[in-house]
Amino acid sequence: MNKRNFELLGSFTVLYLEDEADLLKHTSSILEDFVKTIYPAQTIDEALKIITHEKVDVIISDIHLRNGNGLDFLRKVKLELELEIPSIVTTAFSDTEYLLDAIKLHVDNYLIKPVNIKELLNSLHDVLLPRIQAKEIERSYNIIKTISAVTDSKQVEIIRFIIKNLDNDNMLNYSYSEIMEQVDVSKPTVIKLFKQLSDQGILTKIQNKKYLFNETQLPLPEDV
Repeated sequence: MNKRNFELLGSFTVLYLEDEADLLKHTSSILEDFVKTIYPAQTIDEALKIITHEKVDVIISDIHLRNGNGLDFLRKVKLELELEIPSIVTTAFSDTEYLLDAIKLHVDNYLIKPVNIKELLNSLHDVLLPRIQAKEIERSYNIIKTISAVTDSKQVEIIRFIIKNLDNDNMLNYSYSEIMEQVDVSKPTVIKLFKQLSDQGILTKIQNKKYLFNETQLPLPEDV
């Protein structure tokens, strides 16, 4: 397999359920350098509280917990909370029964402890790769659709910049001046584009340097 690009993990959040405090702290401190946010939890109750209040992109869970079973937690997430979240399980035991349960729950990967950090990062990358690719396809399509909404060719690079720099909530956190520093265009060009996109409901100013990109308002390009 080609070398994985771990920088791609930087836009994703991870829930990590592990009852060994030292291991939880050590692994979390490493993962936080690669992912957007790491939510550590020592118990199933803590993990459930996190998953009901925070956006979680992937779950890493130990199977053998002092207060329960990691597979039971994943089953509750899937069947009771009805959340489809990619998951990786870790265990010190290569137990066939647990492996079969993991397969039934559509667990994405099964790692034997002690888990090598590089192996864990590789697994995170592979589990999240379909979402990464889907985001890239969606981003490219949105660029095409947004370009079809403007008539000034000079604004195309600004549109590419906007789409590329949206956060996970479709927010753009840049001022006119900051955009001008990144894209070689004049201020009137930026203002004209923002007004045009605003008039069409595509870009809404929330506050200073904060704009919501509403993809539902994008026109459908004739050639797509």
